[in-house]
Amino acid sequence: MAVEISKVSKNGSALNIEWSDGEKSNFNFLWLRDNCPTAHDKDSRHRMFNILEVSTNIEPKTYKVNNDGKLEIAWSEGNHTSLYEQEWLRKNCYTINNNKKYVSPYQLWDSSLQENLKFISIEHDEILNSDEGLIKWLELLHYKGIAIVKNTPVEKESAFPVLNRISHTRETFFKTPFEVINVPKPNNSAYTAHALRNHMDLPWFENPPGYQFLHCLINSAEGGNSSAVDAFKVADYLRKNEKEIFETLTNVPLKFRDKDYTQDAHRSFYGTAISLTKDGDYNDIRFSVATMDALDCHPDIMDKVYKAHHRFGNLLHDDQFQIKFRLQPGDIFSFNNRRVLHGRTEFNPSSGYRHLQGYYMDRDEIIGRLSFLKNKL
Repeated sequence: MAVEISKVSKNGSALNIEWSDGEKSNFNFLWLRDNCPTAHDKDSRHRMFNILEVSTNIEPKTYKVNNDGKLEIAWSEGNHTSLYEQEWLRKNCYTINNNKKYVSPYQLWDSSLQENLKFISIEHDEILNSDEGLIKWLELLHYKGIAIVKNTPVEKESAFPVLNRISHTRETFFKTPFEVINVPKPNNSAYTAHALRNHMDLPWFENPPGYQFLHCLINSAEGGNSSAVDAFKVADYLRKNEKEIFETLTNVPLKFRDKDYTQDAHRSFYGTAISLTKDGDYNDIRFSVATMDALDCHPDIMDKVYKAHHRFGNLLHDDQFQIKFRLQPGDIFSFNNRRVLHGRTEFNPSSGYRHLQGYYMDRDEIIGRLSFLKNKL
């Protein structure tokens, strides 16, 4: 039997509701008026009602559960009556929802994942030809932050069809796709044969790309092996074991700067190494030794900030946390750019050729597509 309203009473600036299962809700008057079902356009579903047009003293003149089982409120202003479905009220009850224990969707991992890389691998054709395959890929990306798509065609730009199964890619000044090859006079260290420390791409953007996809076309050179680390796992270790360092990393902004000599506009951004969501979960890890600018925090904390950054950076490269693997032609190394840091070893361009094509996508696209597909099931 569905949960039903058993009692409604007025309490200050809110209605108290008692439910048939014993739960209790507190619904603020302004919240109720703002969320009247008539407040939204039936087609666009956007809110048309302007809460600023009523006073902050608005209240119910009358309220009751009517014969249709809806909560009926006649308001003191505007000659308006609202009708609320009980199911909707219960689902959107912020009293109950805020009392629930938050459970993170993230499945944190460390170096032990290296023994089970098959569990983060998925066939290209499975994604291309079925929603089940696409959901599997999206779940890996959302929950673990990492996946390797196997047996993709190796022609240039051949990753577009499988990426478009998710959504559109995000364009940057690097163009799409960007070519990860060794070039003369490079404007980014990715376009060299040098080793790259584990890093986030574009930390000097206000909103760095949410996900990155590196499609391996050729990898015949000596060296050039990939690395990845779940920086949320490292942050979680610090949170539980080295609280002062964790607090420094979450509270003191670091400065990152775009140093690309080909650009007329240089981007710069301050961001903490670890940022958290409203629920205290991990949101972003902003780390890049290569593009961190000269720090300008207060002199009294400079030593503390550098020591915290030093500790964090070393853990992000510790073998207990990172995995190492070699991309094969046809692999798409896909990962949450704001969680999973990536790097590579140096390679010898005289021994062969290494060519990856890179793509970005915003995090909203992965989460939104996964939600849409699951709601269809």
